[in-house]
Amino acid sequence: MAWFKDWFNTSYYHTLYGQRDENEAKLFINNLLNFLNPHDGAVFLDLACGKGRHSFDLSSHGYKVCGVDLSTESIAEAKKLANTHLEFDVHDMRKPYRLSHFDYVCNLFTSFGYFDEQNDNLLTLSAVFQELKPNGVFVQDFFNASKVQKNLIPYELKSIAGIDFEITKEIIDKRVIKTIRFTDQNEDFEFQEKVSLFDLEDFKTMYHKSGLDLLHVFGDYQLNAFDPENSDRLILIAHKP
Repeated sequence: MAWFKDWFNTSYYHTLYGQRDENEAKLFINNLLNFLNPHDGAVFLDLACGKGRHSFDLSSHGYKVCGVDLSTESIAEAKKLANTHLEFDVHDMRKPYRLSHFDYVCNLFTSFGYFDEQNDNLLTLSAVFQELKPNGVFVQDFFNASKVQKNLIPYELKSIAGIDFEITKEIIDKRVIKTIRFTDQNEDFEFQEKVSLFDLEDFKTMYHKSGLDLLHVFGDYQLNAFDPENSDRLILIAHKP
């Protein structure tokens, strides 16, 4: 089984990452919408939406949003946020969801590069192309691979909800391999996360192969210019011709 199918569907994943900064997420969505200036009635797809925090923020601005994710547990949690503007569904991002249906597709918080096969990443971007209406816009928020490599922390111990998570990180074959070990109720667990270290040139190549045109590149959630050495994020805005 692929690591993300296993790990994302455990309650421990949500325990470990449950403290994420909601204000930062809201700020990013506000900045993004101010830049994109979507028309009234614009329809968004939040691809790999997790528990739906970005989807909810988008819908709170009055746009129609659909959030999809492979994790049944995440979608079950996300559906608690559903309303007339907001729906959720279990879906594999490698396959087109609704053809030529969306004005915007968003893939946020480094929810990409999980696959062992490079072709699966291209399948995902091809699916994005098919999901967008003509002139539709794709927003992708990824980490800055160069900065991640320079600042890699090989070992961390995080104590959350009475569980000590031991986290080790290493880089193998241009992928960050994060191993998470812990004990709960006298049972030992081990999970892994694997994310490809794609840089801007990698994305340019993949977008070209997928038919997407890259329009803008930003380096943080305030949408400042991208600096390969210092930016925290690699935020890409492309469109379907």
